[in-house]
Amino acid sequence: MENEEQYARGLKSRHVQLIALGGTIGTGLFLGSGKSIQLAGPSIVLAYLITGLICFLLMRAMGELLLSDLKTHSFIDFIARYLGKDVGFVTGWTYWICWITIAMADVTASGMYIHYWFPNIPEWIPGFVILAILLGLNLITVALFGETEFWFALIKVIAIIALIGIGIVLVAIGYKTPSGQASVQNLVDYGGLFPRGFGGFLMSFQMVTFGFIGIEMIGVTASETQDPKTVIPKAINEIPLRIIIFYVGSLLALMCIYPWKAITPSQSPFVQVFENIGIPAAAGIINFVVLTAAASACNSSIFNTGRMVFSLTYKEKGRFAKKMSQLSKHQVPANAIKFSTAIIALTVVANLVIPNASLFTFISSVATTCFLFIWGAIVLAHLKYRKELKIKHLKNEVTFKMPLYPLSDYLVLAFLIFVCVIMCFAKETLMALLAAIIWFIILFTVNRFRKKRQKLMND
Repeated sequence: MENEEQYARGLKSRHVQLIALGGTIGTGLFLGSGKSIQLAGPSIVLAYLITGLICFLLMRAMGELLLSDLKTHSFIDFIARYLGKDVGFVTGWTYWICWITIAMADVTASGMYIHYWFPNIPEWIPGFVILAILLGLNLITVALFGETEFWFALIKVIAIIALIGIGIVLVAIGYKTPSGQASVQNLVDYGGLFPRGFGGFLMSFQMVTFGFIGIEMIGVTASETQDPKTVIPKAINEIPLRIIIFYVGSLLALMCIYPWKAITPSQSPFVQVFENIGIPAAAGIINFVVLTAAASACNSSIFNTGRMVFSLTYKEKGRFAKKMSQLSKHQVPANAIKFSTAIIALTVVANLVIPNASLFTFISSVATTCFLFIWGAIVLAHLKYRKELKIKHLKNEVTFKMPLYPLSDYLVLAFLIFVCVIMCFAKETLMALLAAIIWFIILFTVNRFRKKRQKLMND
């Protein structure tokens, strides 16, 4: 392509701030934290702090890459540049399928949440309507996507702040609950900070890590952000404070209101707390918040997958690549967005045959496993980038330096390997890990045949 296709820079600072926040607060916290609490007890707070620190370092590495070349479409382009096109191809399509499957699960979940209010409506209909609305919003302008995600994220933030505020009040008055009394003492009265031992604490890390999926989404918004040199560093540097307030604050509030042993892993701990503190419409309120979280994840999926297809097909040969790498008059990759949404829509058809989400739960587990590979590729690309700067004697030109480099990079990689090892000790996560490995083998094989085909076309 002779003319460089460039996105419209329609995302404002507040959009990026809330997109980053929305990316780190999702169903992993609202629904998955119950299982984490049962595994680790109050020490789950320490697990979130450690994982949050690792994710902050990961984001600093990615931020340094993003600001080194503002014309680059996404962090996948940096992976391809510094680790090779083969790794870029595998990472890019892995990231695409991850968000596709997450969207499939969330579309299915959205239908189930709507079913709570309208039990006579088939579950596939709400999912189809939500997907159609989100597709329309993503096709218009990137600013409209940013605005939609801003309000979705704001609802989640308000819900968590409300929970923390209610927790403080209930602890202050010593509120009586069906499981005892709201008190800070609940954190240590049932086996101390490590009631399941160090083993339970370690086993919680795989679920906690999955709760941070989406934090790298800033790396896809950079090329559509107004004043990225100011907005991106600000969004990344505020991540630790967000983690402390929203993750740690909400979990501490939950375990102070209820003893950790009374929180069941099969239900959202947020639902349990609101149901039992005397708010009549509690279940409906939480259902609305969780529906918003699902719609937000689906909205992000459509945005991410559309940009990823555009980035992966940009300057590639073939009719499909040419069509996918075109921008609409609104400067959005409309064809790539439609293609990704059509794949997501297959779940609506599947819901006609499979009325439950068991299949999608497994697929989503495989997808989230793949994020460990994606995050690792970002860090390796950063190490290679810094190495090239050192060779060219340009290291003083870095404007957003990774703290404690290169120790911090190796710390992130060690953590990701640690999570992979932890996943080998549980049957369901081990199966997901093996399935992810099979996916990578398939992708590398497909890429090999793709390269042979392109070589034949060139000859």
